[in-house]
Amino acid sequence: MSIRNKVFSENTTIIGIKSNKRFINRELSWLSFNERVLNEARNEEYPILERLRFLSISGNNLDEFHIVRVAGITRQIKGKVKSISADGRTPEQQLEDVTNSLKSLLYEQQVMWSELHDSLLEKNIIVIQKKEDFQKYIKEINEIFIKEIFPVLTPMAVDPAHPFPFLPNLSSTIILSFKGLKSKKLIALVTFPPNLERFFKIFPDRDLFIKTKDIILLNIRKLFPSYQLLESAFIRVIRDGDIEFEEEAEDLMVSFENALKKRRLGSVIGLYVEEKAGEKLLNFVKKKLNIIDSKLFKIKSILDIESLVEIIEGSRSGELFKKFIPRFPKRIMDHEGDFFAAIREKEIVVHHPFESFDVVVRFLNQAANDPSVISIKQTLYRTSANSPIVQALIEAANNGKSVTAIIELKARFDEEKNIQWAKDLEKAGVQIVYGFLKWKTHAKISLVARKERNTIRSYVHFGTGNYHPITAKVYTDLSYFSSNKDLCEDAGKIFNFITGYAHPENMKLVSFSPITLRGKLKSLINQEIENKKKNLFSEIWIKVNSLIDSEIIDDLYRASNSGVKIQLIVRGICGLKPGIKGLSENIKVKSIIGRFLEHSRVYCFANGFEMPSRKNKVFISSADLMTRNLDRRVETFIPIMNETIHEQILDQIIVSYIKDNIQSSELDSLGEYHKTNINGRIFSAHDFFMNNQSLSGRGIIKK
Repeated sequence: MSIRNKVFSENTTIIGIKSNKRFINRELSWLSFNERVLNEARNEEYPILERLRFLSISGNNLDEFHIVRVAGITRQIKGKVKSISADGRTPEQQLEDVTNSLKSLLYEQQVMWSELHDSLLEKNIIVIQKKEDFQKYIKEINEIFIKEIFPVLTPMAVDPAHPFPFLPNLSSTIILSFKGLKSKKLIALVTFPPNLERFFKIFPDRDLFIKTKDIILLNIRKLFPSYQLLESAFIRVIRDGDIEFEEEAEDLMVSFENALKKRRLGSVIGLYVEEKAGEKLLNFVKKKLNIIDSKLFKIKSILDIESLVEIIEGSRSGELFKKFIPRFPKRIMDHEGDFFAAIREKEIVVHHPFESFDVVVRFLNQAANDPSVISIKQTLYRTSANSPIVQALIEAANNGKSVTAIIELKARFDEEKNIQWAKDLEKAGVQIVYGFLKWKTHAKISLVARKERNTIRSYVHFGTGNYHPITAKVYTDLSYFSSNKDLCEDAGKIFNFITGYAHPENMKLVSFSPITLRGKLKSLINQEIENKKKNLFSEIWIKVNSLIDSEIIDDLYRASNSGVKIQLIVRGICGLKPGIKGLSENIKVKSIIGRFLEHSRVYCFANGFEMPSRKNKVFISSADLMTRNLDRRVETFIPIMNETIHEQILDQIIVSYIKDNIQSSELDSLGEYHKTNINGRIFSAHDFFMNNQSLSGRGIIKK
């Protein structure tokens, strides 16, 4: 029985539209998603290092979950918040269930590491873990310590003159107990610097690795030469990663910079410790960190599972997926790389990562250097280090163009990076806007105004994913380029809304949160219900990352009860329970996890016609079906009217996801996921996209 089954098991036959049992708990659904990520590490069809990568990703995911979601529940309990979750749990109940599930997942990660360790050996990729093996390479290990590790370590004694030091979030530390001269005892710590590798290669030309912790313990006398080691414990600290800032501050950036400093001092909400840690040292640490047993997580082997990515990066074996080179849309090349000419001729949708994100970068570079371009407006939620997007905006400003960048300071864990981008852009003369205090700007929009034949023509890019060239290599997203006058005018009104609080009026095509998007979605769902009553074709296909908004879930339940067929492709969190008679018997939910991370958001409605059909309504969006996306963020919801793009998204992309039976898991009425049964022909959406060119970028249009 999986960790979720323990929590969700109940009699689903009696669940009604007013019962809180109609919802799956948000936090537990997220953990279920990470369990599916971990399951990918078990896929023997993958190269061994790719399996290891999925294990590493599951570790990184759990870290973020702990420092954000667990921290949030902990704060609720500390603040004596009595609110009940949508599924009827108190904060105390949620914390108990989440903690139990966390412990189960952490255990499964260690089991998976043990299995992968043996499989790596078969490929001659070795992580030595036994004392007898250490001695075979002790000379090389000692050299690594002296050259690479010793110079960056700061051993710290703990006594009245040396108080227990601050241990940063996600830091790894060895706690040590020593016997010294005249039997004097000493407690000391060795905390790993953030940039210190967690694994070292013993030989440059061999895939032979050793944990940094083991290297340090083998050389501990070099750090404490006068002492005899009695006991050691390896720990990892988890702190509250929330950020609070002064909404009324005169300088929002300064407020954020101060808040970021405070975040580093967040309270300890979890402690990972090796199973073999002695009780005396463990009790000492618990006391110093003021941590109770319920927040203690005992780990068999590797405390920082996400660090296994270092083995992947350091390996010479080539045990990886065959390198995939994304395509560049031929239609743009047909116009000799002139994006404006290509877009004027016909709108284009680019499907990342199967088609290169370089399309977006080149579009902005052309805009930055085109003498006819007057202005560029850009939203930035997340971007990469050395971002070519930022560089294009700086170049545009240097070329005398009017450039406005909307920087979202509240992009979690990217706050510091975004602050630095804002400073760099402002130095170059870019007009910087930080958006709203209470709402995050999550929309992905670029708007370029260009002088053409004594008039101004605009070009717009709407994306479902961030302007991030690195994540765009593994995230599936859609980039929509258009010069449609109504779309461009709507984009301009959204920018004015963000920069000047000008409430958009007379929007032609685009719906947006937090003002009109929820209402638009409800209207589209209600229209399918009405069409069903009229015996017209009625069906809904939705692809999102998360579905947790209670109101929208209830609307989908109403549609199901009216006989509307609903197919939901939800990668991660899903609060809806499908397949329950009288509630959701017409709803199917699947999750797709594979080589690429599903990230695009697509909404399709039958509109009275069998699906797929040209007369169906199709939209792309930056928004998931979460309350935060619909009510507390600026998001866009874009109708697809171009026939070719409509066919590309509906008939090619969404149909492929529905057909996928390789990377898919289906959700049952108990909240449990099962791998899709393969009946007949196998089909992988990702393989299809890698091998088949998109429709809108295929080349010269037939006249």
